[in-house]
Amino acid sequence: MRTPKTLATSLLALSAAALLALSAAGAATAAPAPGKAPTETSGVTSHTVTETGAADYWTEERMRNAIPGDILAGKAMQRANNSKAALNRPVEAGAPSRIEAAGTSTAAGAAAAAPAAGAAPGLQAPDVQTRANASESPVPRIGKVFFTLGGANYVCSGNSVSAGNKSTVSTAGHCVNEGPGAFATKFTFVPAYLNGSAPYGKWTARALYAPTQWSSSGNMQYDTGFAVMSTLNGQYLSDVVGSSGLQFNAARGLSYKAYGYPAAAPFNGESLKSCSGTATNDPYNPQFNSQGIPCNMTGGSSGGPWFIGTSSSGYQNSVNSYGYGSNSTTMYGPYWGSVIQSTYTSAAAS
Repeated sequence: MRTPKTLATSLLALSAAALLALSAAGAATAAPAPGKAPTETSGVTSHTVTETGAADYWTEERMRNAIPGDILAGKAMQRANNSKAALNRPVEAGAPSRIEAAGTSTAAGAAAAAPAAGAAPGLQAPDVQTRANASESPVPRIGKVFFTLGGANYVCSGNSVSAGNKSTVSTAGHCVNEGPGAFATKFTFVPAYLNGSAPYGKWTARALYAPTQWSSSGNMQYDTGFAVMSTLNGQYLSDVVGSSGLQFNAARGLSYKAYGYPAAAPFNGESLKSCSGTATNDPYNPQFNSQGIPCNMTGGSSGGPWFIGTSSSGYQNSVNSYGYGSNSTTMYGPYWGSVIQSTYTSAAAS
C-alpha cells in the first residue's frame, strides 16, 4: 500500500520560516477552539463559534503568508494509520439526491454569480488534460478559506452552497477540524479572492460542521466539512454571491471540473485554477473509497469544489482532498454519501 503524501507536504518546497512555523504548530498541543464545546448528533460533530474579530485578523499580508492546509491532512493521515479501526469500512450510501442552486437577491449579484467569463479558450471542453492547471476568472461562489489551528495560520479553498440558511460553505474536513482534534478558529471565507483582494468581503463563521468519522478519527473517507457564515452588512452570503447545487450518493466514475487556489509551487495561491477529467478509484488506498481526476493543483486547493460536468454551474459532488508524490497528476476527493449528506443537512438547517 502506498502511503499518501498530501499536496502541501509533497509538492511545496517549504522555506526555513515556514518550517519553523510548522515545527511550532506541530509541537504545540492544540487548545480547544473558543466557543461552546463541540456537540455530536447522529454522526455529525458541530462547533459554535463565539470569537470575534476574525475578519480584521486576516490582513492581506496574513492571507498571503498562510500555510496550505493540506499539511493538516497529512497529520490526520498519520494519526489514522496508527488507528486502523475506523478504516476499511464501506462508505454509507443511500438514494441519489440533489439540492438545487440558489441565485442572488439582486440583479447586480445575479450577474456576479453567473459562471465566470473570460477563461482561456477550450476550458469548458470535456477533453481530459492530464496535468491540468487551467487559469480561471474569479467565480463569486468560490473562494479562499483562512483559519488558525495550533497557533498557525492556514489557507484552503471553499464554495458557497445552496442551503436554507443561505450561509453555508463547503470545504475539506481538515480545513475545519484537525481530524481528530480541535476545531479551527478565525475561520473566514473570502469569495472570489484575487491577488489579495476581497471583492465581496470577508465572511466569518458562526458554526463549523464535520462528520464524526472525521472529527473523531481523521478517516479520509469523510474529509469534508461545512461552515455556516455570519451575515455581513446585514446580508446573507448566497444573496450576495449565489450558491451551488449539490448532489449526494451519485454514481461513481463521473466527469468533473474541480476548482481551487493552489499555493505551492508552481502556483502562488493568488488566483483561481481548475482541472477537468473523468473520476477513477484510488488504486493505492482503496479503503478511502476516494476518486481521482487528472490534476496537478497543489497545497492550498484543499476544499475546492468538484462539479459534475464541465463547468462551475454543475452540481457539487466532492472537494479536493489529497494527492500522491511530488509529481502527482491526480487529485483525489471523498465520495459524498449519506454521512456527508447528513453533515450538510445539519449545517444547512442551522
